[in-house]
Amino acid sequence: MHTAIMTLLLIVSVALIIVVLLQSSKSAGLSGAISGGAEQLFGKQKARGIDLVLHRVTVVLSILFFVLAVAIAKI
Repeated sequence: MHTAIMTLLLIVSVALIIVVLLQSSKSAGLSGAISGGAEQLFGKQKARGIDLVLHRVTVVLSILFFVLAVAIAKI
């Protein structure tokens, strides 16, 4: 059981890294990161197409990653 969960955790973590790297950057530099975060929270622009799919896949993979990490800690 431990080996199966560890293998699944490894696959999910590699997939999460790949999906995050595939996403397009919204801003450049530290100043862009600060203002870009506020714009993302309060802006009216919504993600469309592949950006939306990558965002949803990232959310699902991150939740799965944390669930598997907690399961490994409990085992």
